Amino acid sequence: MNILRPLGTKLYSYRRLPYAEIRAFSVHILTASGAYLAFLAVVAAAEERFVAMFWWLGFALLVDGIDGPIARKLKVKEVLPTWSGEQLDNVIDYVTYVLIPAFALYQSGMIGEIMSFVCAALIVISSAIYYANMGMKTAENFFSGFPVCWNMLVFTLFAINASEWTAMIVVFLAVFFTFLPIYFLHPVRVVRLRTLNLTVFFAWCIFSGISLLMNFDSPAWLAVLISVTGLYLAVIGGVLQLFPKLGARRA
Repeated sequence: MNILRPLGTKLYSYRRLPYAEIRAFSVHILTASGAYLAFLAVVAAAEERFVAMFWWLGFALLVDGIDGPIARKLKVKEVLPTWSGEQLDNVIDYVTYVLIPAFALYQSGMIGEIMSFVCAALIVISSAIYYANMGMKTAENFFSGFPVCWNMLVFTLFAINASEWTAMIVVFLAVFFTFLPIYFLHPVRVVRLRTLNLTVFFAWCIFSGISLLMNFDSPAWLAVLISVTGLYLAVIGGVLQLFPKLGARRA
């Protein structure tokens, strides 16, 4: 049984396969598991079980958060240079970050049938174009333009029980910001204010988990906390862009 090596290169049998390559390929399997989590989320959304859908998307977000550091630690790119974890990650991210949230927005009827189709079109098309942008990441690992985190954005709309007009305005603004050279935070990889950013991000995750446990029957204080932490994550990149020295390490 021959695996992992493409035709035209030296082949290894499973028994003789180097341990480093087995470990490296297992990281790709971990990343690919997000595809099945996406499938479970689609099933839940189709059945209008949106709490379950967001749990599955949350697990997919967790996988997306841990596979990168593991891959870098195991030097997967060096061990398996012909297998692209980035390509695999982008495919799964588009489904979990874009397609499923857009479908949930439509399926929920939050915006109304006609505008749901319009908003879904804006979301999936603008996001597809964004993924083609080779300059989506800055030297400091900020995203340039809204980084199509529709899973988090649509979740917030559910958690705060947004009105039709609020949801529409948020969608239009996010699509608009997708194509502007404004920095958006990567909470793990951006060095400046990393401790604060991670703290706020984990706080948002905790508040979101509580909202899910309450079946989106969020009290006002919880909706405010989700909104405030989410707003911080949305704007802090632009703030750090305006003030390049803010949070910078001193020599």
